Amino acid sequence: MSGKGFKELLAEANAAIETLPVEDALAMVDDDSVVLVDVRETDEHQRGAIRHSVHAPRGFLEFIVDPEGPMHNPALASGKHLVLYCGSGGRSALAAKTLKDMGVEKVSHIAGGFAAWQEAGGPTE
Repeated sequence: MSGKGFKELLAEANAAIETLPVEDALAMVDDDSVVLVDVRETDEHQRGAIRHSVHAPRGFLEFIVDPEGPMHNPALASGKHLVLYCGSGGRSALAAKTLKDMGVEKVSHIAGGFAAWQEAGGPTE
């Protein structure tokens, strides 16, 4: 394979985005200026998610965030701080980098993802 592998892409993403420790993310749960975004697949989301998070699977993220996209969700174009999470932190890092590349200014992701959230006792639904 020529080109970049996932490890290089992940390293580039992590260098370009803000990674929040789960403790910092927990403090944002009731913050009206923050939107928690679950980028996991639908079956993962249905088995449990961070309370009040918006589901935007990574495979559709660009279509959901872009106001001109066919699946647009206005919550993700609100100008609020988007805090992304996935199962363990890899997909959300890549997704956060994508959103930065799309011009979303306030975006970060949770280190350790949903697994770290659950371990820290964060509210779920």
